[in-house]
Amino acid sequence: MSNPAEKPEVVQLPAEPVSAPSASSRRAAAQRVREARDKLTSTSGTRPAFDAEMLRQYAQTRLSASYVVMLLVVATGVLFGLWMQPVPAAAWTVGMLCIHSAMIRSCRRFLTEPASPAATRAWRTRFVVLDLLYGLCWMAILIHPVLDMVTETLMMFLMLLVIAVSSMLAANLPIAALAATAPVAVAMALSFAVTGSLDNYILAALALAAEGYFVLLAHRLHSSTFATLEARAEKDALIGELEQAKAISDEARHRAEAANVAKSRFLAQMSHELRTPLNAILGFSEVMKSEIFGAHAVPVYKEYSADIHNSGVHLLNLINEILDLSRIEAGRYELNEEAVSLVGIVADCHHLMKLRASSRGITIHEVFEQAMPRLWADERAIRQVVLNLLSNSIKFTPQGGEIWLKAGWTASGGQYLSVKDTGSGIPADEIPVVLASFGQGSNSIKSAEQGAGLGLPIAKNLIDLHGGTFTLKSKLRIGTEVIVTFPPERVMSALAPLSDDSPPLQPESSGQPDEKRRPRHKPIMSAGTGS
Repeated sequence: MSNPAEKPEVVQLPAEPVSAPSASSRRAAAQRVREARDKLTSTSGTRPAFDAEMLRQYAQTRLSASYVVMLLVVATGVLFGLWMQPVPAAAWTVGMLCIHSAMIRSCRRFLTEPASPAATRAWRTRFVVLDLLYGLCWMAILIHPVLDMVTETLMMFLMLLVIAVSSMLAANLPIAALAATAPVAVAMALSFAVTGSLDNYILAALALAAEGYFVLLAHRLHSSTFATLEARAEKDALIGELEQAKAISDEARHRAEAANVAKSRFLAQMSHELRTPLNAILGFSEVMKSEIFGAHAVPVYKEYSADIHNSGVHLLNLINEILDLSRIEAGRYELNEEAVSLVGIVADCHHLMKLRASSRGITIHEVFEQAMPRLWADERAIRQVVLNLLSNSIKFTPQGGEIWLKAGWTASGGQYLSVKDTGSGIPADEIPVVLASFGQGSNSIKSAEQGAGLGLPIAKNLIDLHGGTFTLKSKLRIGTEVIVTFPPERVMSALAPLSDDSPPLQPESSGQPDEKRRPRHKPIMSAGTGS
Protein backbone atom coordinates (compact mmCIF):
# COMPACT_ATOMS: atom_id res chain seq x y z
CA MET A 1 0.00 0.00 0.00
CA SER A 2 1.18 3.44 -0.79
CA ASN A 3 1.84 5.87 1.95
CA PRO A 4 -0.89 8.43 2.43
CA ALA A 5 -0.13 11.86 1.19
CA GLU A 6 1.37 14.09 3.76
CA LYS A 7 -0.74 16.99 4.89
CA PRO A 8 0.62 20.32 3.83
CA GLU A 9 1.93 22.39 6.64
CA VAL A 10 -0.25 25.40 7.26
CA VAL A 11 1.62 28.41 8.48
CA GLN A 12 -0.54 31.09 10.02
CA LEU A 13 0.75 34.50 9.16
CA PRO A 14 0.69 37.09 11.90
CA ALA A 15 -2.36 39.24 11.62
CA GLU A 16 -1.61 42.79 10.74
CA PRO A 17 -2.90 45.27 13.26
CA VAL A 18 -6.03 46.93 11.98
CA SER A 19 -5.86 50.58 12.81
CA ALA A 20 -9.16 52.18 13.70
CA PRO A 21 -10.09 55.04 11.38
CA SER A 22 -9.80 58.45 12.90
CA ALA A 23 -12.74 60.75 13.51
CA SER A 24 -11.75 63.02 10.62
CA SER A 25 -11.57 60.12 8.14
CA ARG A 26 -14.94 58.79 9.28
CA ARG A 27 -16.45 62.27 8.93
CA ALA A 28 -14.99 62.66 5.41
CA ALA A 29 -16.27 59.23 4.33
CA ALA A 30 -19.75 60.00 5.66
CA GLN A 31 -19.72 63.34 3.85
CA ARG A 32 -18.73 61.68 0.54
CA VAL A 33 -21.52 59.11 0.88
CA ARG A 34 -24.03 61.84 1.72
CA GLU A 35 -22.96 63.95 -1.25
CA ALA A 36 -23.22 60.99 -3.64
CA ARG A 37 -26.69 60.14 -2.36
CA ASP A 38 -27.81 63.76 -2.65
CA LYS A 39 -26.55 64.03 -6.22
CA LEU A 40 -28.46 60.89 -7.21
CA THR A 41 -31.70 62.25 -5.76
CA SER A 42 -31.26 65.82 -7.04
CA THR A 43 -32.31 67.24 -10.37
CA SER A 44 -29.42 69.70 -10.65
CA GLY A 45 -26.54 67.58 -9.41
CA THR A 46 -26.48 69.26 -6.00
CA ARG A 47 -28.10 68.52 -2.68
CA PRO A 48 -31.92 68.68 -2.60
CA ALA A 49 -31.73 71.18 0.24
CA PHE A 50 -29.50 73.35 -1.94
CA ASP A 51 -31.99 73.13 -4.83
CA ALA A 52 -34.76 74.49 -2.64
CA GLU A 53 -32.51 77.21 -1.26
CA MET A 54 -31.41 78.22 -4.77
CA LEU A 55 -35.03 78.49 -5.88
CA ARG A 56 -35.79 80.51 -2.76
CA GLN A 57 -33.04 82.98 -3.53
CA TYR A 58 -34.19 83.12 -7.17
CA ALA A 59 -37.72 83.98 -6.04
CA GLN A 60 -36.50 86.60 -3.59
CA THR A 61 -34.34 88.22 -6.28
CA ARG A 62 -37.30 88.32 -8.68
CA LEU A 63 -39.51 89.94 -6.05
CA SER A 64 -36.90 92.53 -5.08
CA ALA A 65 -36.42 93.59 -8.76
CA SER A 66 -40.08 93.43 -9.79
CA TYR A 67 -40.53 97.22 -10.04
CA VAL A 68 -37.31 97.58 -12.04
CA VAL A 69 -38.46 95.02 -14.60
CA MET A 70 -41.91 96.63 -14.74
CA LEU A 71 -40.35 100.02 -15.39
CA LEU A 72 -38.14 98.57 -18.15
CA VAL A 73 -41.14 96.94 -19.85
CA VAL A 74 -43.28 100.11 -19.71
CA ALA A 75 -40.42 102.32 -20.96
CA THR A 76 -39.73 99.94 -23.84
CA GLY A 77 -43.43 99.82 -24.75
CA VAL A 78 -43.70 103.62 -24.78
CA LEU A 79 -40.52 103.96 -26.83
CA PHE A 80 -41.60 101.39 -29.39
CA GLY A 81 -45.04 103.01 -29.58
CA LEU A 82 -43.34 105.99 -31.20
CA TRP A 83 -41.98 103.84 -34.07
CA MET A 84 -44.89 101.49 -34.58
CA GLN A 85 -48.62 101.68 -34.15
CA PRO A 86 -49.63 102.25 -30.51
CA VAL A 87 -51.98 99.26 -30.42
CA PRO A 88 -49.32 96.55 -31.07
CA ALA A 89 -46.95 98.25 -28.63
CA ALA A 90 -49.67 98.41 -25.98
CA ALA A 91 -50.60 94.77 -26.60
CA TRP A 92 -46.98 93.73 -26.20
CA THR A 93 -46.69 95.79 -23.00
CA VAL A 94 -49.82 94.23 -21.53
CA GLY A 95 -48.60 90.73 -22.43
CA MET A 96 -45.21 91.33 -20.82
CA LEU A 97 -46.86 92.73 -17.70
CA CYS A 98 -49.11 89.67 -17.52
CA ILE A 99 -46.12 87.32 -17.74
CA HIS A 100 -44.29 89.42 -15.16
CA SER A 101 -47.32 89.36 -12.84
CA ALA A 102 -47.60 85.57 -13.21
CA MET A 103 -43.93 85.24 -12.36
CA ILE A 104 -44.23 87.50 -9.27
CA ARG A 105 -47.32 85.63 -8.09
CA SER A 106 -45.54 82.28 -8.53
CA CYS A 107 -42.53 83.51 -6.57
CA ARG A 108 -44.71 84.62 -3.68
CA ARG A 109 -46.59 81.32 -3.60
CA PHE A 110 -43.34 79.40 -3.67
CA LEU A 111 -41.99 81.33 -0.69
CA THR A 112 -45.10 80.62 1.38
CA GLU A 113 -45.36 76.89 0.67
CA PRO A 114 -43.27 74.29 2.58
CA ALA A 115 -40.32 72.89 0.68
CA SER A 116 -40.31 69.29 -0.54
CA PRO A 117 -38.36 67.48 -3.31
CA ALA A 118 -41.44 66.97 -5.50
CA ALA A 119 -42.64 70.55 -5.08
CA THR A 120 -39.13 71.86 -5.77
CA ARG A 121 -38.99 70.04 -9.12
CA ALA A 122 -42.47 71.34 -10.09
CA TRP A 123 -41.64 74.94 -9.18
CA ARG A 124 -38.31 74.68 -11.01
CA THR A 125 -40.10 73.66 -14.22
CA ARG A 126 -42.67 76.44 -13.81
CA PHE A 127 -40.01 79.10 -13.38
CA VAL A 128 -38.11 77.89 -16.46
CA VAL A 129 -41.30 78.03 -18.57
CA LEU A 130 -42.12 81.55 -17.38
CA ASP A 131 -38.57 82.73 -18.14
CA LEU A 132 -38.83 81.16 -21.58
CA LEU A 133 -42.07 83.07 -22.26
CA TYR A 134 -40.38 86.18 -20.95
CA GLY A 135 -37.49 85.75 -23.41
CA LEU A 136 -39.83 84.97 -26.35
CA CYS A 137 -41.77 88.18 -25.74
CA TRP A 138 -38.59 90.23 -25.80
CA MET A 139 -37.56 88.42 -28.97
CA ALA A 140 -40.88 89.28 -30.62
CA ILE A 141 -40.50 93.01 -30.03
CA LEU A 142 -36.84 93.17 -30.97
CA ILE A 143 -37.23 91.44 -34.37
CA HIS A 144 -40.51 93.16 -35.33
CA PRO A 145 -40.40 94.15 -39.06
CA VAL A 146 -41.65 97.65 -38.32
CA LEU A 147 -38.45 98.37 -36.37
CA ASP A 148 -36.18 98.17 -39.41
CA MET A 149 -35.91 101.94 -39.34
CA VAL A 150 -34.30 101.78 -35.90
CA THR A 151 -30.53 101.78 -35.95
CA GLU A 152 -28.60 98.62 -35.23
CA THR A 153 -26.75 100.34 -32.38
CA LEU A 154 -29.93 101.05 -30.47
CA MET A 155 -31.19 97.49 -31.00
CA MET A 156 -27.85 96.12 -29.84
CA PHE A 157 -27.96 98.28 -26.72
CA LEU A 158 -31.50 97.19 -25.89
CA MET A 159 -30.59 93.53 -26.42
CA LEU A 160 -27.58 93.80 -24.11
CA LEU A 161 -29.72 95.51 -21.48
CA VAL A 162 -32.35 92.77 -21.61
CA ILE A 163 -29.76 89.97 -21.50
CA ALA A 164 -27.88 91.59 -18.61
CA VAL A 165 -31.01 92.14 -16.50
CA SER A 166 -32.35 88.65 -17.19
CA SER A 167 -29.00 87.00 -16.44
CA MET A 168 -28.59 88.79 -13.12
CA LEU A 169 -32.16 88.08 -12.01
CA ALA A 170 -32.01 84.35 -12.92
CA ALA A 171 -28.39 83.70 -11.90
CA ASN A 172 -29.47 81.33 -9.08
CA LEU A 173 -31.28 79.20 -11.69
CA PRO A 174 -28.90 78.91 -14.70
CA ILE A 175 -31.34 77.00 -16.93
CA ALA A 176 -33.92 79.77 -16.47
CA ALA A 177 -31.32 82.41 -17.29
CA LEU A 178 -30.48 80.54 -20.50
CA ALA A 179 -34.17 80.22 -21.38
CA ALA A 180 -34.72 83.97 -20.89
CA THR A 181 -31.67 85.19 -22.83
CA ALA A 182 -30.99 82.61 -25.56
CA PRO A 183 -34.08 83.41 -27.72
CA VAL A 184 -33.26 87.12 -27.66
CA ALA A 185 -29.57 86.67 -28.55
CA VAL A 186 -30.18 84.06 -31.27
CA ALA A 187 -33.00 86.08 -32.86
CA MET A 188 -30.93 89.26 -32.91
CA ALA A 189 -27.93 87.42 -34.37
CA LEU A 190 -30.10 85.95 -37.14
CA SER A 191 -31.71 89.32 -37.88
CA PHE A 192 -28.25 90.88 -38.25
CA ALA A 193 -26.92 87.99 -40.33
CA VAL A 194 -29.74 87.95 -42.93
CA THR A 195 -28.86 91.46 -44.12
CA GLY A 196 -25.59 90.22 -45.65
CA SER A 197 -23.33 93.19 -44.73
CA LEU A 198 -20.02 92.88 -42.95
CA ASP A 199 -21.04 95.24 -40.15
CA ASN A 200 -24.13 93.21 -39.42
CA TYR A 201 -22.08 90.02 -39.39
CA ILE A 202 -19.86 91.60 -36.75
CA LEU A 203 -22.91 92.66 -34.74
CA ALA A 204 -24.32 89.12 -34.98
CA ALA A 205 -21.02 87.70 -33.65
CA LEU A 206 -21.01 90.28 -30.86
CA ALA A 207 -24.58 89.31 -29.92
CA LEU A 208 -23.63 85.66 -29.62
CA ALA A 209 -20.45 86.55 -27.73
CA ALA A 210 -22.47 88.70 -25.33
CA GLU A 211 -24.86 85.81 -24.75
CA GLY A 212 -21.96 83.49 -23.95
CA TYR A 213 -20.40 86.05 -21.62
CA PHE A 214 -23.58 86.65 -19.63
CA VAL A 215 -24.32 82.92 -19.43
CA LEU A 216 -20.81 82.36 -18.08
CA LEU A 217 -21.27 85.23 -15.63
CA ALA A 218 -24.56 83.76 -14.42
CA HIS A 219 -22.86 80.39 -13.98
CA ARG A 220 -20.10 81.96 -11.92
CA LEU A 221 -22.62 83.76 -9.74
CA HIS A 222 -24.47 80.47 -9.28
CA SER A 223 -21.22 78.73 -8.31
CA SER A 224 -20.33 81.40 -5.75
CA THR A 225 -23.82 81.23 -4.24
CA PHE A 226 -23.61 77.45 -4.11
CA ALA A 227 -20.20 77.64 -2.41
CA THR A 228 -21.66 80.06 0.15
CA LEU A 229 -24.55 77.71 0.87
CA GLU A 230 -22.20 74.76 1.14
CA ALA A 231 -19.95 76.63 3.59
CA ARG A 232 -22.96 77.61 5.65
CA ALA A 233 -24.22 74.02 5.66
CA GLU A 234 -20.82 72.74 6.76
CA LYS A 235 -20.73 75.38 9.48
CA ASP A 236 -24.17 74.35 10.69
CA ALA A 237 -23.13 70.70 10.62
CA LEU A 238 -19.97 71.51 12.56
CA ILE A 239 -21.97 73.48 15.12
CA GLY A 240 -24.32 70.52 15.44
CA GLU A 241 -21.40 68.14 15.94
CA LEU A 242 -19.87 70.47 18.51
CA GLU A 243 -23.15 70.72 20.40
CA GLN A 244 -23.53 66.94 20.29
CA ALA A 245 -19.94 66.47 21.45
CA LYS A 246 -20.51 69.00 24.23
CA ALA A 247 -23.64 67.17 25.34
CA ILE A 248 -21.74 63.88 25.33
CA SER A 249 -18.83 65.39 27.24
CA ASP A 250 -21.19 66.96 29.78
CA GLU A 251 -22.91 63.64 30.28
CA ALA A 252 -19.56 61.90 30.65
CA ARG A 253 -18.42 64.59 33.10
CA HIS A 254 -21.58 64.12 35.16
CA ARG A 255 -21.03 60.37 35.19
CA ALA A 256 -17.39 60.86 36.19
CA GLU A 257 -18.38 63.24 38.98
CA ALA A 258 -20.99 60.79 40.21
CA ALA A 259 -18.44 57.97 40.08
CA ASN A 260 -15.93 60.14 41.93
CA VAL A 261 -18.48 60.91 44.66
CA ALA A 262 -19.35 57.23 44.90
CA LYS A 263 -15.64 56.38 45.15
CA SER A 264 -15.09 58.95 47.88
CA ARG A 265 -18.04 57.64 49.85
CA PHE A 266 -16.87 54.07 49.39
CA LEU A 267 -13.35 54.89 50.53
CA ALA A 268 -14.59 56.85 53.53
CA GLN A 269 -16.91 54.04 54.56
CA MET A 270 -14.38 51.30 53.93
CA SER A 271 -11.66 53.18 55.80
CA HIS A 272 -13.94 53.38 58.83
CA GLU A 273 -14.96 49.74 58.51
CA LEU A 274 -11.34 48.62 58.11
CA ARG A 275 -9.79 50.84 60.76
CA THR A 276 -12.19 49.71 63.52
CA PRO A 277 -11.15 46.03 63.50
CA LEU A 278 -7.61 46.96 62.48
CA ASN A 279 -7.10 49.02 65.64
CA ALA A 280 -8.15 46.03 67.71
CA ILE A 281 -5.76 43.80 65.78
CA LEU A 282 -2.90 46.23 66.26
CA GLY A 283 -3.64 46.69 69.97
CA PHE A 284 -4.00 43.03 70.85
CA SER A 285 -1.06 41.97 68.69
CA GLU A 286 1.14 44.57 70.37
CA VAL A 287 0.04 43.31 73.79
CA MET A 288 0.82 39.76 72.74
CA LYS A 289 4.13 40.77 71.18
CA SER A 290 5.22 42.64 74.29
CA GLU A 291 4.04 39.76 76.57
CA ILE A 292 2.45 42.25 78.96
CA PHE A 293 0.29 39.60 80.66
CA GLY A 294 3.01 37.01 80.76
CA ALA A 295 5.29 34.99 78.55
CA HIS A 296 3.93 32.73 75.85
CA ALA A 297 3.93 29.02 76.46
CA VAL A 298 5.33 28.56 72.95
CA PRO A 299 8.08 31.09 72.06
CA VAL A 300 7.18 31.11 68.37
CA TYR A 301 3.85 32.76 69.23
CA LYS A 302 5.77 35.94 70.03
CA GLU A 303 7.18 35.99 66.51
CA TYR A 304 3.72 35.36 65.08
CA SER A 305 2.34 38.27 67.11
CA ALA A 306 5.10 40.54 65.78
CA ASP A 307 4.28 39.48 62.21
CA ILE A 308 0.59 40.17 62.78
CA HIS A 309 1.39 43.61 64.20
CA ASN A 310 3.74 44.48 61.34
CA SER A 311 1.18 43.38 58.75
CA GLY A 312 -1.48 45.46 60.45
CA VAL A 313 0.78 48.51 60.44
CA HIS A 314 1.48 47.97 56.74
CA LEU A 315 -2.25 47.66 56.00
CA LEU A 316 -2.99 50.82 57.98
CA ASN A 317 -0.32 52.74 56.07
CA LEU A 318 -1.76 51.48 52.78
CA ILE A 319 -5.25 52.63 53.77
CA ASN A 320 -3.90 56.05 54.72
CA GLU A 321 -2.09 56.36 51.38
CA ILE A 322 -5.23 55.46 49.42
CA LEU A 323 -7.24 58.03 51.34
CA ASP A 324 -4.59 60.70 50.83
CA LEU A 325 -4.50 60.02 47.10
CA SER A 326 -8.29 60.12 46.82
CA ARG A 327 -8.44 63.45 48.67
CA ILE A 328 -5.72 64.90 46.45
CA GLU A 329 -7.42 63.76 43.25
CA ALA A 330 -10.76 65.14 44.47
CA GLY A 331 -9.13 68.50 45.32
CA ARG A 332 -10.08 68.19 49.00
CA TYR A 333 -6.60 67.92 50.45
CA GLU A 334 -5.95 70.99 52.58
CA LEU A 335 -2.41 72.06 53.45
CA ASN A 336 -1.72 72.95 57.08
CA GLU A 337 0.98 75.48 56.26
CA GLU A 338 3.49 76.79 58.76
CA ALA A 339 7.15 77.80 58.91
CA VAL A 340 9.21 74.59 58.72
CA SER A 341 12.88 73.78 58.24
CA LEU A 342 13.54 71.65 55.17
CA VAL A 343 16.95 70.54 56.45
CA GLY A 344 15.47 69.58 59.82
CA ILE A 345 12.72 67.47 58.23
CA VAL A 346 15.18 65.66 55.97
CA ALA A 347 17.52 64.98 58.93
CA ASP A 348 14.63 63.57 60.99
CA CYS A 349 13.55 61.28 58.17
CA HIS A 350 17.15 60.13 57.78
CA HIS A 351 17.26 59.28 61.46
CA LEU A 352 14.04 57.25 61.16
CA MET A 353 15.25 55.25 58.15
CA LYS A 354 18.87 54.89 59.24
CA LEU A 355 18.36 51.57 61.00
CA ARG A 356 16.60 50.07 58.00
CA ALA A 357 19.36 51.23 55.67
CA SER A 358 22.09 49.92 57.97
CA SER A 359 20.47 46.49 58.08
CA ARG A 360 20.81 46.34 54.29
CA GLY A 361 24.37 47.64 54.27
CA ILE A 362 23.41 50.92 52.59
CA THR A 363 25.24 54.13 53.40
CA ILE A 364 23.31 57.42 53.44
CA HIS A 365 25.24 60.65 52.89
CA GLU A 366 23.95 64.10 53.87
CA VAL A 367 24.86 67.19 51.88
CA PHE A 368 23.05 70.16 53.38
CA GLU A 369 23.62 73.88 52.97
CA GLN A 370 23.81 75.70 56.27
CA ALA A 371 21.81 78.68 57.56
CA MET A 372 18.88 78.08 55.24
CA PRO A 373 15.69 80.00 56.14
CA ARG A 374 12.46 78.23 56.85
CA LEU A 375 9.81 77.24 54.31
CA TRP A 376 6.12 78.10 54.43
CA ALA A 377 4.78 74.60 53.86
CA ASP A 378 2.89 71.67 55.35
CA GLU A 379 5.29 69.79 57.61
CA ARG A 380 3.31 66.53 57.48
CA ALA A 381 3.20 66.61 53.68
CA ILE A 382 6.93 67.38 53.34
CA ARG A 383 7.78 64.65 55.81
CA GLN A 384 5.63 62.18 53.88
CA VAL A 385 7.37 63.12 50.62
CA VAL A 386 10.84 62.63 52.10
CA LEU A 387 9.92 59.31 53.73
CA ASN A 388 8.39 58.00 50.48
CA LEU A 389 11.44 58.95 48.41
CA LEU A 390 13.92 57.63 50.98
CA SER A 391 12.06 54.35 51.48
CA ASN A 392 11.95 53.79 47.70
CA SER A 393 15.70 54.40 47.44
CA ILE A 394 16.40 51.93 50.26
CA LYS A 395 14.03 49.38 48.76
CA PHE A 396 15.61 49.36 45.29
CA THR A 397 19.26 49.92 46.22
CA PRO A 398 21.28 46.68 46.52
CA GLN A 399 23.39 45.85 49.53
CA GLY A 400 26.49 47.96 49.79
CA GLY A 401 24.91 50.79 47.80
CA GLU A 402 24.88 54.47 48.62
CA ILE A 403 22.21 57.15 48.92
CA TRP A 404 22.76 60.92 48.89
CA LEU A 405 20.40 63.34 50.60
CA LYS A 406 20.87 66.93 49.43
CA ALA A 407 19.12 70.16 50.38
CA GLY A 408 20.04 73.64 49.25
CA TRP A 409 19.24 76.73 47.21
CA THR A 410 17.93 76.82 43.65
CA ALA A 411 19.10 79.32 41.07
CA SER A 412 15.82 81.25 41.31
CA GLY A 413 16.04 81.71 45.07
CA GLY A 414 13.93 78.73 46.11
CA GLN A 415 14.98 75.57 47.93
CA TYR A 416 15.41 72.05 46.66
CA LEU A 417 15.60 68.49 47.96
CA SER A 418 17.40 65.69 46.15
CA VAL A 419 17.40 61.93 46.84
CA LYS A 420 19.90 60.00 44.72
CA ASP A 421 20.72 56.30 44.92
CA THR A 422 22.84 53.69 43.16
CA GLY A 423 19.98 51.28 42.56
CA SER A 424 18.93 49.36 39.48
CA GLY A 425 17.29 52.38 37.84
CA ILE A 426 14.08 52.79 35.88
CA PRO A 427 13.74 52.49 32.09
CA ALA A 428 12.89 55.77 30.39
CA ASP A 429 9.60 54.43 28.99
CA GLU A 430 8.46 53.33 32.46
CA ILE A 431 8.90 56.71 34.19
CA PRO A 432 5.33 57.87 33.32
CA VAL A 433 4.07 54.50 34.58
CA VAL A 434 5.67 54.76 38.01
CA LEU A 435 4.41 58.34 38.38
CA ALA A 436 0.81 57.21 37.75
CA SER A 437 -1.49 55.97 40.48
CA PHE A 438 -0.90 52.28 41.32
CA GLY A 439 1.81 52.18 38.66
CA GLN A 440 4.78 49.85 39.08
CA GLY A 441 7.86 49.38 36.96
CA SER A 442 9.38 46.10 35.88
CA ASN A 443 12.01 46.26 38.61
CA SER A 444 9.34 46.82 41.25
CA ILE A 445 7.41 43.78 40.06
CA LYS A 446 10.54 41.61 40.22
CA SER A 447 11.51 42.95 43.63
CA ALA A 448 10.74 41.01 46.75
CA GLU A 449 9.41 44.14 48.45
CA GLN A 450 6.51 45.08 46.26
CA GLY A 451 4.39 48.09 47.10
CA ALA A 452 1.05 49.51 46.04
CA GLY A 453 2.54 52.02 43.62
CA LEU A 454 1.27 55.06 45.53
CA GLY A 455 4.43 56.57 47.01
CA LEU A 456 5.67 58.55 44.02
CA PRO A 457 2.20 59.73 42.82
CA ILE A 458 1.37 61.00 46.32
CA ALA A 459 4.74 62.74 46.61
CA LYS A 460 4.35 64.39 43.21
CA ASN A 461 0.81 65.59 43.96
CA LEU A 462 1.86 66.99 47.33
CA ILE A 463 4.67 68.95 45.72
CA ASP A 464 2.28 70.22 43.06
CA LEU A 465 -0.01 71.50 45.81
CA HIS A 466 2.94 73.51 47.14
CA GLY A 467 3.55 75.01 43.69
CA GLY A 468 6.89 73.21 43.30
CA THR A 469 8.36 70.84 40.72
CA PHE A 470 8.95 67.09 40.88
CA THR A 471 11.65 65.72 38.56
CA LEU A 472 12.63 62.06 38.27
CA LYS A 473 15.86 61.11 36.49
CA SER A 474 16.96 57.51 36.15
CA LYS A 475 19.31 55.31 34.16
CA LEU A 476 19.40 51.54 34.12
CA ARG A 477 22.14 49.96 36.25
CA ILE A 478 23.32 53.43 37.33
CA GLY A 479 20.69 54.79 39.69
CA THR A 480 17.78 57.13 40.21
CA GLU A 481 17.57 60.74 41.36
CA VAL A 482 14.46 62.63 42.40
CA ILE A 483 14.71 66.43 42.63
CA VAL A 484 11.99 68.38 44.42
CA THR A 485 12.01 72.19 44.27
CA PHE A 486 10.01 74.78 46.15
CA PRO A 487 9.31 78.22 44.64
CA PRO A 488 10.98 81.34 46.05
CA GLU A 489 7.58 82.57 47.28
CA ARG A 490 7.63 79.89 49.99
CA VAL A 491 11.03 80.84 51.42
CA MET A 492 10.69 82.74 54.71
CA SER A 493 13.14 85.64 54.50
CA ALA A 494 13.77 88.44 57.00
CA LEU A 495 10.96 90.94 56.67
CA ALA A 496 11.76 94.61 56.24
CA PRO A 497 10.56 96.97 59.03
CA LEU A 498 7.27 98.73 58.59
CA SER A 499 7.47 102.24 57.19
CA ASP A 500 4.60 103.58 59.34
CA ASP A 501 5.17 104.62 62.94
CA SER A 502 3.91 102.22 65.55
CA PRO A 503 0.88 103.34 67.59
CA PRO A 504 1.52 104.75 71.10
CA LEU A 505 1.27 102.50 74.09
CA GLN A 506 -1.13 104.84 75.90
CA PRO A 507 -3.82 107.15 74.52
CA GLU A 508 -2.80 110.78 74.39
CA SER A 509 -4.84 113.56 75.98
CA SER A 510 -6.20 116.12 73.58
CA GLY A 511 -5.20 119.13 75.69
CA GLN A 512 -1.50 118.27 75.95
CA PRO A 513 0.92 120.53 74.00
CA ASP A 514 2.90 119.21 71.06
CA GLU A 515 6.24 119.49 72.87
CA LYS A 516 5.09 117.07 75.56
CA ARG A 517 3.57 114.66 73.13
CA ARG A 518 6.62 114.25 70.90
CA PRO A 519 8.64 111.95 73.21
CA ARG A 520 5.78 109.45 73.16
CA HIS A 521 6.33 108.86 69.43
CA LYS A 522 9.65 107.09 70.05
CA PRO A 523 9.85 103.52 68.77
CA ILE A 524 8.94 100.76 71.18
CA MET A 525 12.31 99.03 70.72
CA SER A 526 14.13 102.08 72.10
CA ALA A 527 12.46 101.76 75.50
CA GLY A 528 15.03 101.08 78.22
CA THR A 529 18.05 101.96 76.08
CA GLY A 530 18.62 105.25 77.79
CA SER A 531 18.29 107.33 74.63
